[in-house]
Formats: sequence, structure tokens, C-alpha cells
Amino acid sequence: MSCEACLNGSDLAFQFTMAFQPIVHLETRTIYSYEALVRGPAGEGAGWVLGRVDDANRYQFDQSCRVRAIELAARLGVATHLNINFLPNAVYRPETCIRATVEASDRFSFPVERLIFEVTESEPMQEPGHVRNIFQEYRNRGILTAIDDFGAGFSGLNLLADFQPDMLKLDMALVRNVHEQKARTAIIAGVVATCRSLDILLVAEGVETKEELTRLRDLGIEYFQGYLFAKPEFEGLPEPQYVGF
Repeated sequence: MSCEACLNGSDLAFQFTMAFQPIVHLETRTIYSYEALVRGPAGEGAGWVLGRVDDANRYQFDQSCRVRAIELAARLGVATHLNINFLPNAVYRPETCIRATVEASDRFSFPVERLIFEVTESEPMQEPGHVRNIFQEYRNRGILTAIDDFGAGFSGLNLLADFQPDMLKLDMALVRNVHEQKARTAIIAGVVATCRSLDILLVAEGVETKEELTRLRDLGIEYFQGYLFAKPEFEGLPEPQYVGF
């Protein structure tokens, strides 16, 4: 499968594009990365797009997503890392499937070492060992890896025990109202300590209030993503806001 085929979404019966949301390092007021979030061609939400993905087109969609994200990021002038979600059950042979990613990076002059591929913990993984192989192949190619929605369920802890990614993203359900709930505070404190021990960059995603932010900073988290800083922008790069903190 060529980069051109993935870019054009060959064999897909629907169109899609991307919105972008920043991940910020609060202490330095800098953008560490932009995450590419799938959207419909007229700005429809991710659910509109993912509802059209099935077993027949899952692989093609996954490949097309990563190429589209790289193409748009390059066109918009992204000079940071770029987070791209991937569907673990759609990647059959990582050493082959990664080829379109590398082709796209070369074609659009976006360095592969600035790519971060993240797998969501909220999706059941049919073969966890296969996901570890995918992560290892990415690492072999100089591409960074992340576990998204950590704490949402399924196999996150087992995956973390067997393979340590470069980035871990706390699920927004853990983050929500953390300043009011002792249990969430204790759980997140444990994750912070684990990530420090394993040298993993920890991101709190879904941060919406200053109270949540204050508690998360007190726990030692430095990287954040959420509406408090910037909402995803359709085919654009939003500038984060730091008003009041």
C-alpha cells in the first residue's frame, strides 16, 4: 500500500480529516506536542467517523489516518511532536504497516523522531503481545509511543508492566474533579511515582478547571491537555491559553 493510496483514503466509503489539540508543558508555557484527532469533512465529531469503521475497512482507515495526520501537520507547520492514535487490532505486521508512515514522513518532510503513536487503553486488545511487538517496532524506527486513556480499563497495567512507553496519558475520568476525591488523588499519585521510576513522560488529559489543574500540579504533573488550555481546532493549530495560572 502506497503513501498516495493512504492519503487519498482509497477504498474508504467516507471522507475524514483532522483537528489538532496541544499538549503543553505548563512550567515553560511551551507546546510539547499536537494531537491529531479525527473529524468528519464538515467538522463532524470522532464518533461520526469511527461509526463508519468496521472490520472490512479498519486497516485502510488506520493507515490513512496516520498519513493524513502527517500531511496536515506538515502543511500547518507543526514544529513540535505529533501524537497520532492507532488501532492496534488493525495493524497486522508492524514492520510492513509502518512503511506508509515512514513514506509519509519522507514525502512531507516531517521527522519520524517527532511522531508519537498512542494506543488507547479503552479499546480491547485482541492480542496484547501483538501490541507489544508494534510498540517495539516503532521504537526500532525511532518513533515514540504512548498509552492513551490510562486508567480507563482493559489491559493498561499489564501492557505497562511488559512494555514501557515514552508517554502515558491519564484518562480524563481519573482527572475529573480530582481535587474533590481522595481516591482519585491517591491513584494518580501512584501513577506519578511509577512514571518517575520508569522515566515515562506523564500527561493529564481532559483538564477543564483550575481546581483540577492545581491538584494535578501539586501531585507533580507537568504536562497537560484539555479545554482549560485549548479546544481542538478543525484543520488548525490552536494557541493554548494560560490566563490565571
